[in-house]
Amino acid sequence: MLGSVFPSSRFLIQRILDRIEWTATRVIVEYGPGVGNVSHELLHRLRPDGRLILIEMNMEFVSLLRKRFSDQRVTVVHGSAADVRSILEECGVDRADYVISGIPYSTIPVELRRRILRESRAVVGERGEVIVYQFMRTILPQLRSCFGQVVEEFEPLNIPPARLWYCK
Repeated sequence: MLGSVFPSSRFLIQRILDRIEWTATRVIVEYGPGVGNVSHELLHRLRPDGRLILIEMNMEFVSLLRKRFSDQRVTVVHGSAADVRSILEECGVDRADYVISGIPYSTIPVELRRRILRESRAVVGERGEVIVYQFMRTILPQLRSCFGQVVEEFEPLNIPPARLWYCK
């Protein structure tokens, strides 16, 4: 259920944060936030009228996240990233500016993986971006087939070293 037994390093988190246009960002969705280390930094920078929607499958993490984030801008949902479109609808949101995903795609069945990527692309539309970080390149062919533009970066100062993809 975890993408990594180690928390994301401050260097990896900084790469994610640097990619976001904070003044224009109203809605961020994060898949698989776990204990919320990335979420905490996203919320710290999110504008006062912004929304952070955390989608987590592990009920223990959902409970922990709900206790950790009492901020009105945060919504914690127990569910699957594959249902992001209906989850946003239930939250009264029509699209996301960013989807941030560190879920372990290599352990997800191929069809479900494709569905998650298609749904992610649909909720960000043409103006948004999907940010994926992983420790293996397994997901890269699916990212390239789903998105018109995929930019890759590497963060060596993470355990294990991480790859990031910015997808439009």
